[in-house]
Amino acid sequence: MSQWGFVTCGPNEALVVSGCCYSKPLLVPGGRTFVWPCIQQVQRISLNTMTLQVESPTVYTSQGVPISVTGIAQVKIQGQNAEMLMSACEVFLGKSEQEIQNIALETLEGHQRAIMGSMTVEEIYKDRKIFSKKVFEVASSDLINMGVTVVSYTLKDVRDDEGYLKALGMARTAEVKRDARIGEAEAQAEARIKEAMAEEQRMASRYLNDTEIAKAQRHFELKKAAYDVEVQTKKAEAEMAYELQAAKTKQRIKEEQMQIAVVERTQEIEVQKWEVQRREKELDATVRRPAEAQKYKLEKLAEAHRMKTVMEAEAEAEAIRVRGEAEAYAIKAKAAADAEQMAQKADAWKEYGPAAMVDMMLDTLPKVAAEVAAPLSQVNKVTMVSCGGSEVGAAKLTGEVLNIVQCIPTLVKGVTGVDVTKAVSEVTPPVAVRTDSARKVR
Repeated sequence: MSQWGFVTCGPNEALVVSGCCYSKPLLVPGGRTFVWPCIQQVQRISLNTMTLQVESPTVYTSQGVPISVTGIAQVKIQGQNAEMLMSACEVFLGKSEQEIQNIALETLEGHQRAIMGSMTVEEIYKDRKIFSKKVFEVASSDLINMGVTVVSYTLKDVRDDEGYLKALGMARTAEVKRDARIGEAEAQAEARIKEAMAEEQRMASRYLNDTEIAKAQRHFELKKAAYDVEVQTKKAEAEMAYELQAAKTKQRIKEEQMQIAVVERTQEIEVQKWEVQRREKELDATVRRPAEAQKYKLEKLAEAHRMKTVMEAEAEAEAIRVRGEAEAYAIKAKAAADAEQMAQKADAWKEYGPAAMVDMMLDTLPKVAAEVAAPLSQVNKVTMVSCGGSEVGAAKLTGEVLNIVQCIPTLVKGVTGVDVTKAVSEVTPPVAVRTDSARKVR
């Protein structure tokens, strides 16, 4: 395949670059190199270890006995040796790993069969290491020329369809069994002799031990009798001393018990005294003190109620007095203010001219109109009746309100004697003059 740029490969393969700039292919095991496009070509070859199971069925040995052998071989293309790698490229480049395995397997099988034909069954069966070594050496010499190294070879299995190996095993088994029986008989005889000798020594040792035991027993009995006399004497003395000491101890115990009883009685009397004091304090705390506190509380409450009543009465009397004085002062102040107001109002009326009255009249007319129209605003429904020639609706209502307002100057003149209409005509200039003045202003 053609590639260009930097090309890399793992440690389990090698790159083979051929083409321009190389008189022979460039081998790069486990690395990288630069490849020019179109003028150079790069290929890969696997350096993986291949496991081959070499089967050689029914091969006749040097004795003419047919056997079958199975061997296990580990082979790989040597990538560290440039010459071997070049040889492998010449033989295997472009082939798959399965094809390489088949070529190596056929070579190993041929050498394995040749070695089997040159050896006897006993040699192959008994000296497997020698057989494996011969196959390894012979096969390695041929595979090295193809750039392949035999890493290891092991004889896995040897089979015989004619029963030859079984017969060899049976003869060997019989020999082993015969030697075993002879060895067993010799061992048993020797064991019996040694057993008799051991029994004799055991009996002699036993009699000697019995004699020594009897002597030791007699010596022990004598010593024991002497010790028993001494022990009984000491024991009697000890018993008498124990009884005397027990009596003294009981006496001391009784004395201690009497003292304990006295102390307990004294403590009980003291406890009773403290109990009487405690009950008196408890009575004082639960009955006397609460009663005194309740009495004091009631006395203070009665005194407080009395003081409250007196103070409330005094406060009420003071409040009535102050209220009377305030009302009297208010009445007096109001009368003085009303008098002052009336005097000022009289002075003001004296100063009022027709223009002031007109101004007051104009200010009052909207209020009067509002009071006149107020009842109408409270009406929910109005029914209008027309004779055919008069106004109807809102115009009629507005006209009624205006008629009432126009009657006000007459009413004021009848009550006060002041002719409002005349005063207005004297103060207000004619409409035409106002219009001319307005035009001049414009």
